Amino acid sequence: MGEEFDGTDAGEGGVALPGLGNNVAKIFAGRASARIEGPFVIFLIGFRINRFFAFGKWMPVARAMGPMIRELVAHPEMGFLYAEPMFTWRGVAMVQYWRSFEQLHTYAQDRNAHHLPAWAAFNRSVGSDGSVGIWHETYEVAANRYECVYANMPLWGLAKAGKQVAATGRRQGAKDRMGLPSDEDS
Repeated sequence: MGEEFDGTDAGEGGVALPGLGNNVAKIFAGRASARIEGPFVIFLIGFRINRFFAFGKWMPVARAMGPMIRELVAHPEMGFLYAEPMFTWRGVAMVQYWRSFEQLHTYAQDRNAHHLPAWAAFNRSVGSDGSVGIWHETYEVAANRYECVYANMPLWGLAKAGKQVAATGRRQGAKDRMGLPSDEDS
């Protein structure tokens, strides 16, 4: 892709996050894909405001993620690779990339980390009163069993957690990126 794509990336284990030093996103013209070595985990997490005027219930939930992300960025050995926050109609969601499920689980259970106190505070303040909902989903992805494409985008998602690469050759089509026989191979 020559000048359209210069290979700049967050590197393996990149952790650049919005609000943490990458204020101006460089747009990469054309098509790109991503590469990450070995298996990895995609962790989706978020909260939903069920009672909008219950500010005292959902504001602490909204504030809890920032310290956790800063802690994880400061300690890459914990296995956290990158996260993208997203706003939903009634809350916030975050897509996180982790090196392994074991590292994600270890962090969640670490008595010296920010997660357990935030979880305990949520249970004390909100519990099951229905004012705020929280959710997460965890997906373990086998090595080379993913596909992605980015067109005219800044570094995003898996390309930021791993490395952005040109969407050419064996990365040209979706089946190629998944390592499946393409329609042309049939």
